[in-house]
Amino acid sequence: MTTRRDTLKLGLAAAASLALPSSIVRAAAGDLITRAIPSSGERIPAVGLGSSATFSQVARSEDVSALREVMAAMLEHGGTVLDTAPSYGESERVVGDIARESGQTNQVFWATKLNVAGRGGGSADPDAARAQLEQSFSRIDKRPIDLIQVHNLGDVPVQLGLLKEYKAAGKVRYIGVTTTFAPQYAQLVEVMRSEPIDFIGIDYAIDNRTMEEAVLPLAADRGIAVLVYAPFGRTRLWERVRGQPLPEWAAEFDAHSWGQFFLKFVLAHPSVTAATPATSKARHMIDNMGAAHGRLPDAAMLKKMKAHVEAL
Repeated sequence: MTTRRDTLKLGLAAAASLALPSSIVRAAAGDLITRAIPSSGERIPAVGLGSSATFSQVARSEDVSALREVMAAMLEHGGTVLDTAPSYGESERVVGDIARESGQTNQVFWATKLNVAGRGGGSADPDAARAQLEQSFSRIDKRPIDLIQVHNLGDVPVQLGLLKEYKAAGKVRYIGVTTTFAPQYAQLVEVMRSEPIDFIGIDYAIDNRTMEEAVLPLAADRGIAVLVYAPFGRTRLWERVRGQPLPEWAAEFDAHSWGQFFLKFVLAHPSVTAATPATSKARHMIDNMGAAHGRLPDAAMLKKMKAHVEAL
């Protein structure tokens, strides 16, 4: 087997009029892996869809048909978690429109963000923050929205305070904070210890395991759900395995592509609730959903996986 780019030949179900790759059929054997949200016990699929990166690039174009296919593929293959943000260009608006037009709004577990303050300091104008929230409600058109998080820990007292208010009013079901920036990890831990949050959103990948030291154990201790962004290290891991064959022993944990290999590593951590890699290609969405089926690597296999990637 080779990389996702080499092995996946157009695959999408009837909605996209394409054929499903045999590797994905094999990976999809067995029940869908779901994880419980600790604060409620509600279970969500362990793989979903992010709308940054290439997704947001396509969302800014005139033709968003590829994104319709991606969303259809996610839902058809059991995914529901869709992570977006007002700062992802046109993504939040476009995915809201696509779901509304296709009648899929209530099938989706919507995760969006509040980010008036931005990263790296500065104060959030409460009126501007409230306006951004109302804009998200208008775009997504679901009441309540499933999850809203403070993006990159921007002015947590003001923005998380507002989210607490919205949750108390029944306008949002879950609240949390996110960061994918190492200088903010200490602040993330502080917020996790001191605030009544349901979720965090973080970066975590086989070549980026800092979160294993404090954040993921604390999430387990505090009963906080974890969304993982960038499980492929954005593009780092794809560049690392370019031209490299997938090891045959990956089949021992039902990984049939590099994408599934990387996602299953992330999902093997018991604190991880779901991973939401961004993609604008339906065949990649289907491949990603394949990681939410079958076996996950055990401790010995995780060690073998890390050593293999580090040696590349």
